[in-house]
Amino acid sequence: MSRPLLRVNNLSVEFHTRAGVNYAVNNVSFDLRAGETLGIVGESGSGKSVTCSTLMGLLPSPPAVIAKESRAVFNGIDLLHTTEQQHNKLRGRSISMIFQDPMTSLNPCMTIGAQVAEPLMIHHGLSRKEAMKQAVEELALTGIPEPEKRATAYPHEFSGGMRQRVMIAMALITRPQILIADEPTTALDVTVQKQVLDLLRKRQEELGTAIILITHDLGVVRQYAHRIQVMYAGSIVESAPTEELLSHPRHAYTRALMASIPSSQLRGARLQTIPGLPPTLQQPPGGCAFRERNIIGKPECCLTETTPELIEIAPGHYVQNCPGCLA
Repeated sequence: MSRPLLRVNNLSVEFHTRAGVNYAVNNVSFDLRAGETLGIVGESGSGKSVTCSTLMGLLPSPPAVIAKESRAVFNGIDLLHTTEQQHNKLRGRSISMIFQDPMTSLNPCMTIGAQVAEPLMIHHGLSRKEAMKQAVEELALTGIPEPEKRATAYPHEFSGGMRQRVMIAMALITRPQILIADEPTTALDVTVQKQVLDLLRKRQEELGTAIILITHDLGVVRQYAHRIQVMYAGSIVESAPTEELLSHPRHAYTRALMASIPSSQLRGARLQTIPGLPPTLQQPPGGCAFRERNIIGKPECCLTETTPELIEIAPGHYVQNCPGCLA
């Protein structure tokens, strides 16, 4: 097996606010290899975006505090303990990110071409003319029609799907080794969603880029991820190769997410939901965090004092060892 391109160990992040300490991410560990797609799945507030924003060095400190023992090693560099100057050299060149909302991520006062060309001018030192030439070529590769003409347009002149294609062009134009896609298909209709994800996969195959795909939709990662990591209340509750996890889900939260997929329901049947809300991370519950919402396993058997740990139950298949969630 190839050596990991990125190795994250015991990542923990807290937010110190006037209302108290918010324990956003707790002891998250994973590896990412070249050309691989890792899907990170979970409800809003589970810690998915915070995990990846931490790797990008985008969290303001304060209020964010990263645990001293946390590590995220990329090409021999610990991303969690670097200077801002070092992060600026990596960000946008070796590691790129596609954000949830392309409209708020694009500068409304700059043309599309200028925004796509900017990373080449900053990181590769290209002239504006040469950078714009490559920007037009990248727009064409991402399926933008009439790229020379559209490069002179502004973000408001593009549809949501086209803006997301522009974000993909911006993220990939420097040929990064890692691409973080934070819910890249949010607010897009199903047809456009598939087009965007197919484009990401095509460009990944061409460039060999490793992708971290953040989503709340198990149906999306089922088609595009090699491995899936399920997060709940800031922690990983289950992690496995895609086929293994979807064929043999063990944790009650994973099974509840899968049962909530509309396509898994019989026509006319009541849609399954997970009752209640995730716990507040300002006062994390002792023991199993999913205990109060567990309707698939045996909540009466869930741990109440000891925090469940990840254990390996099959080759590459890890799950929290809470008896009630495994029942």
